[in-house]
Amino acid sequence: MRIIVGLGNPGREYAWTPHNLGFQVMDCLADRFAIRITRPEGQSVIGVGRIAGYDVVLAKPQTFMNLSGHAVADLIARYEADPAETIVVSDEAALPWGMIRIRERGSAGSHNGLKSVIGALATDEFLRVRLGIKPEHPVNDLAAYVLAPMGKDVRKVADAMIVEAGDAVEMILAEGTGRAMAHFNRRATPPEEAAG
Repeated sequence: MRIIVGLGNPGREYAWTPHNLGFQVMDCLADRFAIRITRPEGQSVIGVGRIAGYDVVLAKPQTFMNLSGHAVADLIARYEADPAETIVVSDEAALPWGMIRIRERGSAGSHNGLKSVIGALATDEFLRVRLGIKPEHPVNDLAAYVLAPMGKDVRKVADAMIVEAGDAVEMILAEGTGRAMAHFNRRATPPEEAAG
């Protein structure tokens, strides 16, 4: 069983904020593979199905972002899954809008959700698919920025990035992490194009 977790915050008011792109990618995958994410389990709402020949759990933690690790650890324990093969999808303020990066390990940077996952699992060895949300201009309050609704122009970039992140998760499962990293990590959307 492969656990695939999109990080975000529960509640309609957060649905189209940058911090909830992980949830949106889970919805994209659910639509693509006819998986219903409706079952409360392990401090998450989950759906079980198959992607690229793997049995998968698509999960949206309901703990709020800063406690996401508790939900991820709970699901991994319930399904006796391998943390190193778990895929966590999240926003990333250090990457420009439109850019996706896949990593196999590493620090959480400034992302409190990833910090929580690393703390709960006691390892940084898990797969991440990160979606760029870097502000175009310096912001005084990053927390307010990631929790503010996206504007129409940015939403168009986000919509395309969500689909591409779904493609990335699918390729990780179908062809392996190395192939997916080679394919997606070299792609970069120039900031001025993303802003347009």
